[in-house]
Amino acid sequence: MLITGFAAGMFQTNCYVLAPAAGGECVIVDPGQDAMEALTSLVAEHGLTPTAVLVTHGHLDHTWSVAPACAHYGVPAYVHPDDRPMLADPAIGMGSAMSQIIGDATFEEPAEVIEVGQDAVIETAGMRLTTEHTPGHTRGSICLRTPVATEAGTVEVVLTGDTLFAGSIGRSDLPGGNHQQLLDSIAARLLPLPDDAVILPGHGGTSTIGRERAANPFLTGLTPG
Repeated sequence: MLITGFAAGMFQTNCYVLAPAAGGECVIVDPGQDAMEALTSLVAEHGLTPTAVLVTHGHLDHTWSVAPACAHYGVPAYVHPDDRPMLADPAIGMGSAMSQIIGDATFEEPAEVIEVGQDAVIETAGMRLTTEHTPGHTRGSICLRTPVATEAGTVEVVLTGDTLFAGSIGRSDLPGGNHQQLLDSIAARLLPLPDDAVILPGHGGTSTIGRERAANPFLTGLTPG
């Protein structure tokens, strides 16, 4: 499986591209600010054909280039219904202070938006991705799970957005955020996953569920499930 990406814009948001292999179809996850040049270059480099743009949550640093990417490749965006309004109006999720970042930029929904909730199965580009609704960072935050075959066996790869980071968790002080709800989401939806499940967060480096369960200071005392 091909998993690649880059950190985009002033927020250094991880934009991921996933495909069964180079030279085929792929999905794009969270194309953020100023992502289009690097994204189109990456897609072309690997000979890929995007079939969907997947959105882990509606914050501007993850959605800035969603509509442009969907328009460029003629594909739909997948998002949780609670965060869908932020595609066209990102100020909803940012608060007044952070809204100044938008400046004169304008935003709109892609031509086709598909809403996904808990346990939705997205089958596209020869892959099967399952959603986990993990509210707390935003009301409509989701994580995306997909199995990946390795020499040692099948490993779960989880795109966690801003729900869970390596050594940290997402902020909960913006509109729609709730710290306890975020912890409950992680405990219910992520900690029960196998130790070797790999997490690909919205910012920073990768980790595993086992490593975070053992060493993430924000998860101390949380009971899985």
